[in-house]
Amino acid sequence: MRLVLLGDGESPHLLKWARALAPRVELWAASSRGFLPEFESLLPPQRRLALGHASAHGGGNIAVIKTLPTLGAWLSKVDADWINAHYLTSHGTLAWAARTGWRLRAQIAASAWGSDILVTPRQGAAYRWLTRRALREARLCTSDSRHMTAVMQGELGAGEVMTFPFGLEVLPKQGAKKQPWLFFANRGLEPLYRPERVIEAFAAVAREQPEARLAVANDGSLRPAVEAQVRALGLAERVEFLGRLDAKTQAGWYARARWYLSLPESDSVAVSVLEAMAHECVPLLSDLPANRELIAPEAGQGLILDEPARLSLATLAGLDAEAAGRANRAWVAGHGLFPPAVERFVARLTELTPPPAHAAAPR
Repeated sequence: MRLVLLGDGESPHLLKWARALAPRVELWAASSRGFLPEFESLLPPQRRLALGHASAHGGGNIAVIKTLPTLGAWLSKVDADWINAHYLTSHGTLAWAARTGWRLRAQIAASAWGSDILVTPRQGAAYRWLTRRALREARLCTSDSRHMTAVMQGELGAGEVMTFPFGLEVLPKQGAKKQPWLFFANRGLEPLYRPERVIEAFAAVAREQPEARLAVANDGSLRPAVEAQVRALGLAERVEFLGRLDAKTQAGWYARARWYLSLPESDSVAVSVLEAMAHECVPLLSDLPANRELIAPEAGQGLILDEPARLSLATLAGLDAEAAGRANRAWVAGHGLFPPAVERFVARLTELTPPPAHAAAPR
């Protein structure tokens, strides 16, 4: 089965899909920007197309439509069975426009990432129309939470949707000693992720627990404001801003941290939360439907914070953190690994693929 992965080739998330798909299909890839170096070992140059668009963010934007003529001509030569578009407003639009304009026989599998379903359609009628059209043109969709699937089908007209977390490739090794009062946060320092609320939650605990420390990874437009907030609260010696981390360094922080903070305004099932759970962290999360799919507060797996500033030492002390960590890792082992989910996805694509009737494309 010949499949074209269409998305942002400079995103580590798309690379993760490529690694999972490469052993299972004849994989080709088209990127609205360029490709991460790791794609070199996965796909030869003749199976890659870099469109060179300067995306405004990881998911791209509607301006990628300017790349349509180049993409359509390339897809026509590839003659794939499937185009798997990632992030629907941009790359989903490219997929159906190319399929229509170049009369491609390829079917579309549309993979939603979160904000393309939960945020973008609410930004205006044009965005909503594009999202609905991308979903309607897709023979199969994927979603990483039951909540997002319900929105896709109930509000945006999607047909068949496979639901599975955008999970871990492997479970991380264990062995690092947890630091009882080390907190870790690594969502983007952007308005969507509300890093100021992370600081508020930590400050509430830090007032009562002198040993509490917070490590803040990642970067973004709000970093200066959040650093100023930390200084104003007198926490500069207890909060460390780490910037962007490579995977190995980040894994070390997950392994040592007991508590993990993620308080976005909107989210689907976040890979970073799954990573934290796999490292036996206790998640402290915003009150969102997808987060309630991951942890059961009543079972002591973590906390859903309605008002982060009201977090207390007593509330944390009421949790059996070691037991919660073990339960969270077990949940990821049973429900949050990526390769078995991709195996099911490819099996469904195979079922939906008509018998081959095309000649081999140039290799």
